[in-house]
Amino acid sequence: MGFGAQIKANLIWAKNNAESVVAIVLAVTMSVLGIVDIIPADLVGKVIPLTLGVVAFAMLRDRWRQESVNEKIEQTVAGVADTLHQLHERLDRTATIDELLTSTQRTLDGLAAVRFALGNEVSDVLAQARTGTDRWIFKGGTGAHTRVVTLPDCVRQALHDRRELLVRMEILDPTNVELCDRYAALYRSLAEGAEDDARTWTGKGTQIELYATILSACWHKQRLPHLLDIEIGLTSSVSMFRWDLSSRYLIVTQRGPRFPAMIIERGRPYYDSWSIELRTSFAESRRVPIDRALTVQLAEQPGVAEVRELFDALELSLPADYDDADVDDIVAKALRDSARPLRGAGDQLGVG
Repeated sequence: MGFGAQIKANLIWAKNNAESVVAIVLAVTMSVLGIVDIIPADLVGKVIPLTLGVVAFAMLRDRWRQESVNEKIEQTVAGVADTLHQLHERLDRTATIDELLTSTQRTLDGLAAVRFALGNEVSDVLAQARTGTDRWIFKGGTGAHTRVVTLPDCVRQALHDRRELLVRMEILDPTNVELCDRYAALYRSLAEGAEDDARTWTGKGTQIELYATILSACWHKQRLPHLLDIEIGLTSSVSMFRWDLSSRYLIVTQRGPRFPAMIIERGRPYYDSWSIELRTSFAESRRVPIDRALTVQLAEQPGVAEVRELFDALELSLPADYDDADVDDIVAKALRDSARPLRGAGDQLGVG
């Protein structure tokens, strides 16, 4: 720092501290003059209060300055606190918006995980679901499509690949006559036009379909006892929906071609959720002791006596009013039925 700048800085300091400088100069001057007897002692005594007054004024001014500075500091701190509070509120709103966006994204991801199909596309997806699968979980009404298309195809592939196949079917209880009547009435009420097959459905017809599904499962079980692990559960709940789950897809369908099927691929959130739901529902159903089917030898084309004996062994005895023609109808549906069009009582999902 140069000499001129030093002098300027000293002058600025003296200006800012004028009272203190005056008090110091006055006190030193009067003390020196009093010591050398240049001025009378009583004058020095009179100057002392003046000096003290100057010192007091300087102290008061310093205190006032300090209070002003403190007030400004408090105002600054309050302003900073208010700014931080506003920032915190904005961060909270940002976090809420972020949570909303995350939730919305999850919802959109879930919707994207479900696609819809109609008609031939449903049959194509069902065929893809059967290809190479090691399991088939079904929940629905009579299980006609599972009996006619799914089970024979999956068994054929498992036999070709020499691998195990798990099949689990949850269907209506054929011994519950009132339940079968309700099921038939529901689908008659949903008939689409005078030509809809649903109009012809009866409680007994529903029973025969159910007995045919059970007979088909037992027949396949006897022929592949080591490869086919098949279970059947009986429920008393009527639903418009049916679920088919393979190792690749979950397919949810309902009655009629104009109702789209929901298709969910494995790895998507709803696939695992529905898998757990189907397992839980099956656990609450009445289990058919299908292993007892191995004690009744069924021919390639079982006779009336064999079929009656089988259902007696399964504790699902045929109604007393079922004649031989009814039993033959059960056998025909179990082993010689073919894919039906996408209409009727909700279980026929073939398209020709």
